[in-house]
Amino acid sequence: MRIPDTRGPISSALFAALAKAPATAKAELDRLHRVAAEHVAASGDIMTDEDIQLSLFCLYELHYSGLDGVTDSWEWEPDLIRVRRLIEEPFEDALRAAAHQAAGDIEIPAGIAMTSEAVADILFGLAAADTGPSVSRFVARKASLQQLKEFLVHKSVYQLKEADPHTWAIPRLQGRAKAALVEIQADEYGGGRPERMHSALFARTMRGLGLDDSYGAYVDTVPAISLASVNLMSLCGLNRRLRGAIAGHLAIYEMTSSQPNRFYGNGFRRHGFAAEITHYFDEHVEADAVHEQIAGRDLAGGLVEAEPKLLADVLFGATAVMAIDSLVSAHLMAYWEAGETSLRAAVPAAA
Repeated sequence: MRIPDTRGPISSALFAALAKAPATAKAELDRLHRVAAEHVAASGDIMTDEDIQLSLFCLYELHYSGLDGVTDSWEWEPDLIRVRRLIEEPFEDALRAAAHQAAGDIEIPAGIAMTSEAVADILFGLAAADTGPSVSRFVARKASLQQLKEFLVHKSVYQLKEADPHTWAIPRLQGRAKAALVEIQADEYGGGRPERMHSALFARTMRGLGLDDSYGAYVDTVPAISLASVNLMSLCGLNRRLRGAIAGHLAIYEMTSSQPNRFYGNGFRRHGFAAEITHYFDEHVEADAVHEQIAGRDLAGGLVEAEPKLLADVLFGATAVMAIDSLVSAHLMAYWEAGETSLRAAVPAAA
């Protein structure tokens, strides 16, 4: 991914450090640590802080495909990890606060071991109780062609590397939970056929609307809350202590995906797009209806049966994704209903 434009003092200091080799960047790293500590402490809302979320996104990207022109030796540089932790800790605190609010009146029976079925029932109950603003219905019924493009741009920051954050959990799980995650991820990666990978299907949809399908092409265009949604996945995926949270995240992600994808596909069909363009959404209608059962019962439920102490983390991951998706949806709907772009800059007209 090319290095994006800076959005404030942290990203500016970060990119200045990354332009050098770790061994020759001591002054830049010292400045980065100082600037990050000051800016994070002064931030009013870390979830929507453009500079903080972009910087964290790029720090995480070093563990994925990397940044153009940046040496891979930065990935585990201790001083850079220290800066990442400066941002991660208050970000996780904000996520936990939002997740607690999203959990509502959920009650967990005390003093009994949770079966996989009981865990799945709780998660399905959470998914059914989600009353956030419905972007999918708006897309199906009202979205303009330009808004469809904006929708794809927002989603592209994750969908072009779809499944990767959850894959970090595979070596951290055992038995039933590991087997369930591998089964889900095998489908996400196309069953061994690269053209059927879900990221490749999404890229084809983007090309069909005249958009750039190269990974990270629109990072400069999307707002902080869209980056925060992806940063949540990386936070849970890259930290072993949060393996329960990434399992809960994936479970709710699958449980709340099938019907919205049906609506998304209908919205694109309403504008005359054929199966080649809607295939991504149509694929998820069927696949996620299966995945939700595996993720709820075998992945999340199986994990809690094996490690009961992880129940709270599973529920954190589930409610955190509900909370942040609600914020993303509210952002989109507020701008679209006002007739304005939901992006930081408008994308070109459709080809």
